[in-house]
Amino acid sequence: MVWINSVAKGYVEQDTVDVSARALQYGDGCFTTVLVEHSEPRLWHLHLERLQTTLKRLDIDAPDWSPLTDKVMSLARGYPEKGVVKILISRGAGGRGYSPAGCHQTQVIISDFTWPAFYEKWQQEGIELGVCQQRLGLSPMLAGLKHLNRLEQVLLKQEIERNGWLDAVVLDANDHVAETSASNIFWRCGNRLYTPALDLAGVHGLMRAHVCQQASDLGYCLEFVKSPLDTLLCADEVFITNALMALVPVTKIQMRTYTEHSALKAIMKRLYTC
Repeated sequence: MVWINSVAKGYVEQDTVDVSARALQYGDGCFTTVLVEHSEPRLWHLHLERLQTTLKRLDIDAPDWSPLTDKVMSLARGYPEKGVVKILISRGAGGRGYSPAGCHQTQVIISDFTWPAFYEKWQQEGIELGVCQQRLGLSPMLAGLKHLNRLEQVLLKQEIERNGWLDAVVLDANDHVAETSASNIFWRCGNRLYTPALDLAGVHGLMRAHVCQQASDLGYCLEFVKSPLDTLLCADEVFITNALMALVPVTKIQMRTYTEHSALKAIMKRLYTC
């Protein structure tokens, strides 16, 4: 089901969107995808903070957060086990042209759906990663943001599916490890934990931020780096993260296998308790 905000009626169920919506015309907006577990939207405060921060960066008028939160909580109550709520925010509808002048009616689209059950298998067994030949472009204006322009990810996913991979490591245009097609990536060497610096490409995932906090609290030396693929291949441990799958161990990249998962296990024990 999909709900769209209405000034007069709050969030109402709809199945149509204005064709002049800037989200549709220009990808002008942002989104976040929330894991619901035991009727609770996990890490909702981080999702909310990210939406607020992204809207400021994009100079989009903020919606009324109170009814938005109420709607998310209402949908979450419908999932006593696991589910997903997605919040998409558009600058609204506007005329032709790139200029957002006069566009002040921010539009929020909220939808819910079942949790992808294959993530449970990934969590338990880990996954092998390919390495994409396509590169992420460098975009310092948008780097880190979970904005609506996802065409790079669409092309990366096509490459992944053509090769029969579950997911793949993605490098940026400088040949530095950036992320996977839909998750952030961490690797451990000894007691040092590394994750890519995302100032030129990639998404600052909220699970990435949460894991960074937990890793620091556990005493790992955490570094944000710009590293080539060879550095990743030499690691003792690799895992990937996003809000829906939490932490998933990586078992193999190309010919390099990984059997150590100590950092992942330590972080998972305290993931939603701190």
